[in-house]
Amino acid sequence: MNMTDKTIAVVKGLIMDGIAKANSGHPGGAMSSADFATILYSEFLNTNPDDPNWFNRDRFVLAAGHESMLLYSLLHLKGLLSMDDLKNFRQLGSLTPGHPEVDMTPGVEATSGPLGQGFAVSVGFAAAEAHLREKLGADVMDHYTYVLSCDGDIQEPVALGAASLAGLWNLGKLIVYYDSNKIQLAGPCSQVDCMDHRKVFEGMCWQVIDVDGHNQDEIRAAIKEAQANTCQPTLIIGHTVMAKGAATLEGSHKTHGSPMSAEEITATKEKLGMPAEDFYVPADVKEAFQSRFDEMRKMAADWQTTVDAKLGADEAFAEMWGHVTKPRPELEIEWPEFTPGETMATRKAWGACLNGVMESLPTLIGGSADLDPSNQTQNFRDTYGDFGVNGYGSRNLAFGVREFPMAAIMNGLQLHGGLLPFGATFLTFSDYCRNAIRMSALQELPVLYVFTHDSFWVGEDGPTHQPIEHISSLRLIPELIDLRPADANETAVCLDIALKQEKKPSTIFLTRQGLPVLDPAEYPAIVDGPRKGAYVLKDCEGTPDLIIIASGSEVALALDTAKELKRKVRVVSMPSAKLFDDQPESYKKEVLPPEVTARAAAEAGRTGLWHKYVGLEGVVLGLDHFGASAPGKILSDKYGFTPENFARLIREKY
Repeated sequence: MNMTDKTIAVVKGLIMDGIAKANSGHPGGAMSSADFATILYSEFLNTNPDDPNWFNRDRFVLAAGHESMLLYSLLHLKGLLSMDDLKNFRQLGSLTPGHPEVDMTPGVEATSGPLGQGFAVSVGFAAAEAHLREKLGADVMDHYTYVLSCDGDIQEPVALGAASLAGLWNLGKLIVYYDSNKIQLAGPCSQVDCMDHRKVFEGMCWQVIDVDGHNQDEIRAAIKEAQANTCQPTLIIGHTVMAKGAATLEGSHKTHGSPMSAEEITATKEKLGMPAEDFYVPADVKEAFQSRFDEMRKMAADWQTTVDAKLGADEAFAEMWGHVTKPRPELEIEWPEFTPGETMATRKAWGACLNGVMESLPTLIGGSADLDPSNQTQNFRDTYGDFGVNGYGSRNLAFGVREFPMAAIMNGLQLHGGLLPFGATFLTFSDYCRNAIRMSALQELPVLYVFTHDSFWVGEDGPTHQPIEHISSLRLIPELIDLRPADANETAVCLDIALKQEKKPSTIFLTRQGLPVLDPAEYPAIVDGPRKGAYVLKDCEGTPDLIIIASGSEVALALDTAKELKRKVRVVSMPSAKLFDDQPESYKKEVLPPEVTARAAAEAGRTGLWHKYVGLEGVVLGLDHFGASAPGKILSDKYGFTPENFARLIREKY
C-alpha cells in the first residue's frame, strides 16, 4: 500500500467513524469522492498553512455539501480541525456542521447549501479571480477554483445555467470534478436522468475529461490537463462507485444518507487494510499530507513580497489595491443631486446613481438578467463592456435570462473578496433568486439585489409580471435588508446603505412609474432618515391625531392623503422595515408613539406585515389579490390608491 492509498483509507475511516458517532450523515458519496479530494488537497491545492484566508489561495468549493465529513477529514489532516472537532460532527456548537458553513470552519470557502448552488457559486469565484487578475496582475492574483460536484448537484438547473455562463466567459481557472457514482438517495440516476454530460458540457464550451475516479494516475493527469487549459473551464467526470471500499454495501444507494453499521465499518476497515480503531490517523499519514507546507509558505511569502514591491512602485496598482482591500463602511461615495418637483421613477434614479458612482467605485461589478434598459444598467454595460466576451477586465456581467444563477454567482463574487457585486431583474422574478438570496443572508454576504418594476404599476404586462406578495415574502428572510425608497433622494441614501453593509445583503425595490422628487429643504429628514429604516417625513404641531406610514411609491400618496384629511397627521416614510425593527425601542417609540393608536399604512403589496405597525384594527391600503392587465393609472384608480379613497378609508375608521 503506497502512501496515497493509505491516506485515502484513513480518510474513508474518518468518514465512516464521524458519521457513525453522529448517527447521521452521508458516507456513500464521500467515500466515492475520496480519491480525487485526497489527491487534490495533498498534491495540488495551494494555500497558506498559516493563514486559511490568504488572498491568492486556491479555492475549493464542496458543491456536494452533504459529503461534508470528507472535507472535514481533509481539513483535519491539514491541521485546521482537531480530532475532537471530527468527533463532534453535526453537534450543536461544533465546527463541523452537517453541511459546511463559511466563517464557522477554517478552510471552508462557501456555505454551498442546497445542491446546484455550490457549482454556481464557484463560477462567481472563478469570475472574481479572472477579473482581479486582469486588474491587479497575474503576479498578484493567479489561483484556481476547484469544485467537487455530484450527480444530484448537476441535475439542478442552477448548476447548468451557471455552467453555460462559465463556458461563455472562458473561465479557464475553473476545474469541476463531477463524482459520477450514478447513485442518488432514491436509487440509480438512470431512473431520473438521461443526460450525456460530455456532450452537454462540450456544447457549453467546456473541456471534458473522463477518468476512472479510483485511478490515482488518471486523476493526477486530468488535474494537470485541466490546469494547462486556461481558455476553457474543465469538467472532470470521475466514474466512481458509491461507497467505494465498503465491505458489503459498495454501490448501494443505502449508503447515500445513512450511517453504516458497526459491523460494516469494521469489515470495511479490514478490507482497506486499516486497524479497527475509531478515528485512526497515523503520524506518517499526517506528515505526508503536510509535506508541501514549507513550499506553500514560501509561495505565500514571495507573493507578499511582490505585493509590497508593487505598492511602492506602481501607483495604479496601489490605487486599485486600496479599493480591493478597503472596508465597505469606508467607501467614499458622492451621489448625484436631484431636482425637486420633477417626476422620476426610482429605477431611473438608481440608474443615475449607478452612472454617477461607477467610475469612483472600480470594484463595482454586476449586471442584469437580460433587462438592461429596464433595470437602467445599459449605460454601465455600454461603458465597461461584457465580462469574458470583451475581456476579463470588463465589469458588466451579462447574465442572460438566468436569475437564479445570477444570484448564486453574486454570492461567489462576494465570497471571493475584493469586489462589490450587484444583480438586477424585475421584482416578480425574485422568486427565481430566492434560495440564493437566502444563502446570501445565511452567509452574511453584503451583495446588492436590484429589483425594479415593484408593483401593479407594471401595468399592461399583467398579473404574471406584477409583484404582489414579493416584498412581504422577502422581508421574511432573516438578516436581509429591504429598501423601498420613496423618491430619487431616498434611492441614493438606500444605495449608500446597501453598499456600505459589511454582513447583510440588501434588496432595493424600485418603481417603473414616475414619482415626485421631494424637496430636502421641505423635508430635511429625507437626507439621513432612511438609515434608521423609518423616520418622520412630515409632522404636525403637538401630538398627532393620526400616523400614516408608507413605503416607496405610496409615500407621495400618504403626503397627499394627509392634506386631504385636514387633520393633525404625521407621515412616516418606512423604506426599510428591517432597519427600523433593529432600532432601539426609544427611537421606535419616538417615531411611532404608543399613545397614538390611530394609524394607517399604505404599500402596493400584501397588507399583513403592516398590522405590526398599525395594530390589528389599523387601516392598511394594499393589495391582497393578483393584479390585471391594464395601464398602471387605471389599476391605481381601480384598487383605490388615490388620496380620496385612502382618506375615506381612514375617516370611516377614525
